[in-house]
Amino acid sequence: MTNASRTLYIGFTNNLERRVFEHKSKEIEGFTKKYNITKLVYFEMTNDVYSAIAREKQMKGWLRSKKVKLITDFNPEWKDLSLDWSLDSSLRSE
Repeated sequence: MTNASRTLYIGFTNNLERRVFEHKSKEIEGFTKKYNITKLVYFEMTNDVYSAIAREKQMKGWLRSKKVKLITDFNPEWKDLSLDWSLDSSLRSE
């Protein structure tokens, strides 16, 4: 995720829509709230929590330039990929 200044945040979750909603609504104290990280620009999906954790750690260890290239290759205009999501309240609490 990112903000208008393209500050990057990497994390993993078992419910992407709920977690993005939490960041956008600033429900969680911390980095994303402080830096207004509200724009989903890249994501990967897996059913294996261990590979998700390993991938998060791997990506957090990369230089910023490698992260930017990954995002730009996937989403050249850095559009918010969650803009069209309609989050129903049942998704938020799962």
